[in-house]
Amino acid sequence: MPAPPGREEVELYTRTFLTVLRSSGEVRLRVLERVHLGMHSALHPLGAEGRLDSGALLYSLHRLPPVTLEMEHVLMGQSPDQLLRTGMDGVAWEPVAAPGRRRRWWWDPASKTLAVALASSSDLDDLVPTLVALQIEWNKAHRLLRSDDSTAAPVGLKDARQRLGIGPDDWQRLKALFGPRMAEFLATVGRRPLDLRLRLVGGSQVAYARATREWWGPIGEVLSQEGLRDRPIYFVSSNAHCLVNLLSGVARERSEHVLLWAEGSSDPELRELVRLQRRPDSRISPENFLYYAARLWFDAHPRARQGRTQEEREEGIFHVEARSGTDVAAQVIVLDRLRPGAIDPRLGPAVAADLRAAPQVLINIQYPLGLGAYHILRQVMEATDRVEGVYILGKAATLNADVGDVLISDVVHDEHSGNTYWLDNCFSFADVAPFVTSRSVLDRQRAISVRSTFLQNRAYLDFYYRDAYTVVEMEAGPYLGAVFEAGDPSRYPTDEQVDLTRPAMEVGLIHYASDTPYTQARTLGARGLRFEGMEATYAGALAIATRILRRAGAVPTPTGG
Repeated sequence: MPAPPGREEVELYTRTFLTVLRSSGEVRLRVLERVHLGMHSALHPLGAEGRLDSGALLYSLHRLPPVTLEMEHVLMGQSPDQLLRTGMDGVAWEPVAAPGRRRRWWWDPASKTLAVALASSSDLDDLVPTLVALQIEWNKAHRLLRSDDSTAAPVGLKDARQRLGIGPDDWQRLKALFGPRMAEFLATVGRRPLDLRLRLVGGSQVAYARATREWWGPIGEVLSQEGLRDRPIYFVSSNAHCLVNLLSGVARERSEHVLLWAEGSSDPELRELVRLQRRPDSRISPENFLYYAARLWFDAHPRARQGRTQEEREEGIFHVEARSGTDVAAQVIVLDRLRPGAIDPRLGPAVAADLRAAPQVLINIQYPLGLGAYHILRQVMEATDRVEGVYILGKAATLNADVGDVLISDVVHDEHSGNTYWLDNCFSFADVAPFVTSRSVLDRQRAISVRSTFLQNRAYLDFYYRDAYTVVEMEAGPYLGAVFEAGDPSRYPTDEQVDLTRPAMEVGLIHYASDTPYTQARTLGARGLRFEGMEATYAGALAIATRILRRAGAVPTPTGG
């Protein structure tokens, strides 16, 4: 496939920041601003203009910890140990989190330094443009809020919104992001420009592989302690809650408490969902609503959350938190220990005797970022030679559908390797549609795995759309590279058409649409998915769980299926 228009600018940007970050000392982020703007990122369309790009600002803030108000330095490395040896030793680092990006972050208020562990080179592709976009838009806001009179009073919220030119919806999202610190955020932006310094420690492929092996350690311990090492494995990349809710009865057994709490919640959206769900003509699945509300209920009831973990262990569900620089939690689910009567009724009539005889173990992970997917799946397949199925459920931008729709692809072009993978996706419209009432399901799609959400522009997207690529995401290509290596003596190739219609294990790929870049709609990075994506997420999870249980012999296969 020829290089798309706009690709040269993207490659120039990546070459620039990779060569700049080879420096053994700190580099000033401003050196990357011009090449960032020259790329004309589809996610940062107003970057070169004098007016504020509130979408890009919100997207960046959502993917960084709230310490951005004080941050002056960013230290990037491949493991906590590596960072400790470099600049963290003897410092009282505080773990911090970003609302829209799972990474291991630490903060040192004394030096105003944010340290971050990188799980793969995709983290670098994602983090650097995010920081550059933040600095560009922060400094625009600084100029708009700055008063020529040094004795002037701080700008009020109403005046600040007018000066920044932020619409009402984005203004509410900004207020939701900072909460009571909103006035402090605006005062800080108005008081000082941003001039970040970056430093990269390491960056070798060996270190990424080592970090992934450390990530696998606790999962391997669970398999060994529970006598599961020799069992066949189903690998699922999704999230931390869907499959657990579908296969465990813990949330449903607390449904009365959860629903009563939701009715009196201070969250207006939650109360409105209660009302809508109770209408006779409601199209909201009661199970999906219960699972959504239960997540919030467990967050508000820590003791109940502790009890849930123990109950799920008794049902054969083991939660494994990440202990390395790879911030990807996992669950080990033992099929023959599940309670058939507790399984979500939409999965069909589970047969108790067959389920007790099912030897398979399900390893479910929170979907990683980009090339982290390749490292993780390859590590799983190195640690066990009995992976029988790989099922991927993740978010994607859509060029032809709407937010919340379900997208099923059988062609994936991977920008990392240049390969185009042709696969026999085990999922189709018929597998997902029964679980969808208010969204569309589109199968026979084509996906492109990009290097980063920022590393694409309009010409780039137009090129792929003209060739019928409609799904834009980050993990499918790297996963398929690992699948290829499971059945071939060589490493995955580059710039080739790769036939994966007969892979070493069954492969299923489902995405739910989270962004619509062609309409300049606000992305999930700016606003969060909330309940809007629950139907699509659970539809995909239900299709995956049904497939696994059917293969394990616990759910009858329909006639002709």
